[in-house]
Amino acid sequence: MLKGIGASDGIGIGRVMLIVEQSLKYTPTTVTDVDAELKRYREAVDRFCENTMQQAESIRKSTGDKEAEILEGHIAIIRDPFMGGEIEKLIQAQQCAEAAVEQICQMFIDMFSATGDDLTMQRAADVRDIKDGVLSILLGVQEVKISDAPAGTVLVCKELTPSMTAGIRKENIVGIITETGSQTSHSAILARALEIPAVLSVSGAVTQLSSGEQVIVDGKAGSVITAPSPEEVETYTSKREAFLRERRELENYRGKKTLNADGTEFELFCNIGTPKDANKAVEADGEGVGLFRTEFLFMDRDRLPTEDEQFESYKQASLILKGKPLIIRTLDIGGDKDIPYLGLAKEENPFMGFRAIRYCLKNRDMFKSQIKAILRASAFGDIRIMFPLITAVEELRAGKALVEEAKADLKASDIAFDENIRVGVMTETAASGVIADLLAKEADFFSIGTNDLTGYTMAADRGNGDVSYLYSPFQPSVLRMIRSIITCGRAEGIPVGMCGEAAANPMMIPLLISFGLTEFSVSAPSVLKVRKNIAKWTKAEADAIAEKVMSMTTEAEITDYLRSVV
Repeated sequence: MLKGIGASDGIGIGRVMLIVEQSLKYTPTTVTDVDAELKRYREAVDRFCENTMQQAESIRKSTGDKEAEILEGHIAIIRDPFMGGEIEKLIQAQQCAEAAVEQICQMFIDMFSATGDDLTMQRAADVRDIKDGVLSILLGVQEVKISDAPAGTVLVCKELTPSMTAGIRKENIVGIITETGSQTSHSAILARALEIPAVLSVSGAVTQLSSGEQVIVDGKAGSVITAPSPEEVETYTSKREAFLRERRELENYRGKKTLNADGTEFELFCNIGTPKDANKAVEADGEGVGLFRTEFLFMDRDRLPTEDEQFESYKQASLILKGKPLIIRTLDIGGDKDIPYLGLAKEENPFMGFRAIRYCLKNRDMFKSQIKAILRASAFGDIRIMFPLITAVEELRAGKALVEEAKADLKASDIAFDENIRVGVMTETAASGVIADLLAKEADFFSIGTNDLTGYTMAADRGNGDVSYLYSPFQPSVLRMIRSIITCGRAEGIPVGMCGEAAANPMMIPLLISFGLTEFSVSAPSVLKVRKNIAKWTKAEADAIAEKVMSMTTEAEITDYLRSVV
């Protein structure tokens, strides 16, 4: 058995088709005819864009608009004046087109990869796909085509790029295995859109598997069963049929309110990173957006976005939601998210350094510009402001004071905005949990960010394998912190949501119902599953489970018990 990351749920049983990457090696040369080399580069970009648009149309027909936008984004990146200008500068300095493309693309790849943030690192995979596509054209190398794969094929490759997926006939592909990728990578997004089981980050998959051999892909468990026995094939065939039945049943929850078994209503929101992602929230039947990560508006560029540019982005997302709530988190920069043009100093411990609200309060003009943009957009929908990484009441007060200054500026200019806009706190530090009673007196709402809350509470980096055993929201200390934050919020009559990954965990849901959470914010693909899981529990049942869990002393004891009852 091989292990990886389960990135697209389901069971696939079929035979391996290895996708071997074509060599893109070349010998760098010094060009003498710069104009001819520029012409060769520009023609390659034109051809790349033409091919990519055709691939996008193919994906649009097979999966939909939002998946096609991934490839259309590749066109926007290679056409970006900054990237293109830097490549052409190198050509003008007599570098060959291949070397110029590789050097500048690699610069972006390294920049995005260094963040450690899954969503930002996906940008690196996009640029890598672009680089390989343009180099293939410059070198005359035929790109890999998988449209001829027979029925019952399991694709095995180092990396499944968006351009490769354009050739997938989903009726013929029963599984995908890659050596790279994560749950948020475009490989995963496209596999889920195509409803093909996928296991990513399987180390050495291309060398360990052979074309034609039978395998079973378990996209939920993140496992690949090699040389399965007849009994294993029968078992997993039954699992596949059960999974398909469950997926059909989830559609029964579309268009319904989010209610527990007692009929108590909850808000079920989505997390997004771009204005266009609001479409995904609507298509997934989300009831709003509980977290708009605005840092992505500041990336992929060489300067700060203007107030007007931000306003248009927030307005666009709000209009797409058509009156549904939109919670906008102010710039969360630093830690694992660097923006080169801001010139952030290197820190020994950036996760505990000059980041998020701390950085924004020291850069008031930039922060005020963002707040004014959010306020202006609030005239077009139900928009709320959320401050990240609050650790002291003074930070919340300073942020709220800047909101009032921004309001005064807009009033003086006779610009419309929501005068009663709500301002909340992302409770994601141990400090915010300990003083949640104080923050609740001055915040309009809480949203619990369990990813950072777990890391800060346990003093454990989830990316460090040596301490990953500590990184669990089911640690007694983390559960006590979550319960305390919710209790403090409810005592002051403010709503409390959760936008971390734990909000979608079936084992966490009865605990959150018992603690009194009012809003769940999850990834778009998780909406119907979470609605179904919430519907399973009465408050009394959830209370009984929570009472037992909160009397336990270890994470292992808690998770073993929850697995037995959920």
